[in-house]
Amino acid sequence: QVQLVESGGGLVQAGGSLRLACAASRLTFSLYHMGWFRQAPGKEREFVTTIISSGGAAYYTDSVKGRFTISRDNAKNTVYLQMNSLKPEDTAVYYCVAGLSSRWSSWSDYSYWGQGTQVTVSS
Repeated sequence: QVQLVESGGGLVQAGGSLRLACAASRLTFSLYHMGWFRQAPGKEREFVTTIISSGGAAYYTDSVKGRFTISRDNAKNTVYLQMNSLKPEDTAVYYCVAGLSSRWSSWSDYSYWGQGTQVTVSS
């Protein structure tokens, strides 16, 4: 059974940084596009970023451009999300996702999802 396990969440002050990691197992990692979604309390889940299988391109939602960076290590079956200049509005549960579709902005475009890791940014 495919597993995506997120780590690295926590509590940080506004302006601070966190690095999330997602370790994948039981899938051919190098074939999958990997991404992150988030869901804040009382809000709908939203797309944050995705990186294509080769790592050659990445896409971001406008609100995180210039602050967040997604990367992957295909040798370690791991995808990372470096989050800088964090804002209170970044507070959410962050979910790692994996998929093969050429579409990438919707939750349903992905085949596998992690359990999520909480990120809390205090003001």
